Amino acid sequence: MGERVFDVEPYAITTTRLDDAAMRVIESMTSIGNGHMGMRGNFEEGYGGDTHPGTYIAGVWFPDKTRVGWWKNGYPEYFGKVINAVGIIAVGITVDGERVDLHDGDHQNASIRLDLRNGLLTRSFDYRVGTSVVRLHFERFLSLVTPELCLQRIRVTAREGTPKVTLTPRLDGNVHNLDSNYGESFWEEVVRIPAGDPQLSMRTVPNPFGTPQYTVTASMRTAAVGLEHAGIIDRRLEVGERYTGTLAVGATAELVKTSAVVTTRDVDETAHRDTVTSLLEAAAASTFDEHLAAHTAVWEQRWARAEVRIEGDDEAQQGIQFNLFQLFSTYYGEDSRLNIGPKGFTGEKYGGATYWDTEAYLVPLYLAVSEPAVSRALLTYRHDQLPEAQHNARQQGLAGALFPMVTFNGVECHNEWEITFEEIHRNGAIAFAIRTYTEYTGDRTYLEGPGIEVLVEISRFWADRVHFAQARGQYMLHGVTGPNEYENNVNNNWYTNYLAAWVLRYTAQTLGELTVERASALGVASAEQQRWQTIAERMYLPTDAELGINVQHDTFLDKDLRSVETIPVTERPINQNWSWDRILRSCFIKQADVLQGMYLFEDDFTPDDLRRNFDFYEPMTVHESSLSASIHSIVASSIGRPDKAMELYRRTARLDLDNYNNDTEDGLHITSMSGAWLSIVQGFAGMRVRDGALSFRPFCPEDWDGFSFTIGFRGRVLGVRVTATTLTLTLRSGDPLDVEVAGRLHRVHGEVEIALEGVC
Repeated sequence: MGERVFDVEPYAITTTRLDDAAMRVIESMTSIGNGHMGMRGNFEEGYGGDTHPGTYIAGVWFPDKTRVGWWKNGYPEYFGKVINAVGIIAVGITVDGERVDLHDGDHQNASIRLDLRNGLLTRSFDYRVGTSVVRLHFERFLSLVTPELCLQRIRVTAREGTPKVTLTPRLDGNVHNLDSNYGESFWEEVVRIPAGDPQLSMRTVPNPFGTPQYTVTASMRTAAVGLEHAGIIDRRLEVGERYTGTLAVGATAELVKTSAVVTTRDVDETAHRDTVTSLLEAAAASTFDEHLAAHTAVWEQRWARAEVRIEGDDEAQQGIQFNLFQLFSTYYGEDSRLNIGPKGFTGEKYGGATYWDTEAYLVPLYLAVSEPAVSRALLTYRHDQLPEAQHNARQQGLAGALFPMVTFNGVECHNEWEITFEEIHRNGAIAFAIRTYTEYTGDRTYLEGPGIEVLVEISRFWADRVHFAQARGQYMLHGVTGPNEYENNVNNNWYTNYLAAWVLRYTAQTLGELTVERASALGVASAEQQRWQTIAERMYLPTDAELGINVQHDTFLDKDLRSVETIPVTERPINQNWSWDRILRSCFIKQADVLQGMYLFEDDFTPDDLRRNFDFYEPMTVHESSLSASIHSIVASSIGRPDKAMELYRRTARLDLDNYNNDTEDGLHITSMSGAWLSIVQGFAGMRVRDGALSFRPFCPEDWDGFSFTIGFRGRVLGVRVTATTLTLTLRSGDPLDVEVAGRLHRVHGEVEIALEGVC
């Protein structure tokens, strides 16, 4: 666990620590977003020390040329990356002619607070210049009511002296990505309007790959009290205004800045000026506090469907609250062209807009805590990119569709061969999400419509990617990378083989359930279906009878097998201390691999199967993927290891809060943030959907007095509360339903309390 920077508070994160060593972590942790855009927790006035400025617009990206030493056929032509966009929060501040800078200046009583109920970010500090002392207080949020809007309020109060204060709200286009080569910029100025509502329009520079250029237009409107307008700022890539005034002791000046941001993804460039003007005009009809109240009301609606409460453990409560807040700040299903990036709006690492994380980790959460349309939008995103997935397969000389590991537009845009070529298990996660959606909602319209089209093309890929091993008389998959990315180019990764076989069976089964007309329209001949069935039945799955385990891949047991405890603490995390060669040769596992498959297909295995595999693999797992701890926590709950389940819950829930992997400065681990919820709901509460019905196998962790959560299920909203002795189910809306608890059915209409002693 890294050094804790933020205080423990159930529904907020606060800190009084402001130093270079912690600054990038602070900026990541205080990131905010609203689905349309987001930003790191950078300071309005700037910061002279180590900082990572970042403002990001959903769906706006750039195809940077793939840079590899030796080009090979099939490499992606470009590396897609989210790009740092125009800085809309900038407000330079001077006091008696000195620029306010918390890195170099004389300040005291500094604090930062992010409210995890509504996303209001506040900062305050006292700042001394000579005989003058001012108190500065900042507030900002990104509106959920009007997602194009960012609202800021700054108050300056004279504590000592009669300071002359100048504030310069600006739109700053002098932005670069952290990984830019030689300071290159991905933007060119299109329009700069300094008068009236200052406006700055920037277009991505031309690229040779035929992907669209984007134009982003920002405009701002300001209102000041206690300060006089003193001019405008008009220079290349920057526009703004200047306000100044001399404050008497005790006097407070205030500046409210409202910024509107639109892009050519949504609005034709010729209409940008009129659109941002209309947005600012409409926003001017309400005060900052009125905007905040309306925005907070939307958050309250979301929490009514999704809130998790943990009794008696503020650290655990803060963990789940922080994770859900950041997820909903990143994505809430409003736009099916969008997906959930690994860093969301909090950083640039990993570059791409979507990984397999979405289907494996996020679809189950959004199904339960939001309307089904939110999850369906994620499935639609993949179907809409089916032609590009077919292109990816052709690039590898294969049939069907290979969905990308990293993408913005469906075309693979990751530049590491062991990911692009080999981590093909992501294809199975797409199919599994279709099944998850269908089983949870009971709605087969997606499965029988767009879904089966995706399944058929994925199945065609698997059928072409396997080969038949004559010596064994079985089908195999060689040259793959499983979820454990600390091994590359292995043969017969158990998880990949198992998933591929399941996809082939599920697709064939679904085809058999369709009408003759629909099945015929898909063009799958009976011989092709039969081949899929044969491959699935004869897929090689490495196992070891003596150990009673599924073997991660063909040669895993030939490694020097030892537990993580044998690694000196000074050498962890190993991905920051060991050479890549050493990691690849070791037995140490980055994240759940065999256990990932046994988690997804739990009903295919006995409790003893789960225990043996957990006891074998977990001690070798370093959990250096953000996706790891939650799966292990759920499996630990399933096999009756509550202490281990809680240990791993804390790791997933507080991964960024406590900087477990020493990498939070790069941005938050957004796509793994469902892990805390999954650990509670699927782990501690044991929630499953079987045969169209909910079931629970709950227990309450010893450190907790109880926990509760709300889920939606097939037109109902159900409240669930677990204590050491009782499970309480409350039907909040919808028709009564039957719920299975430890083998017994309970009819839920109103509130039902079930004694757990001797049951679970």
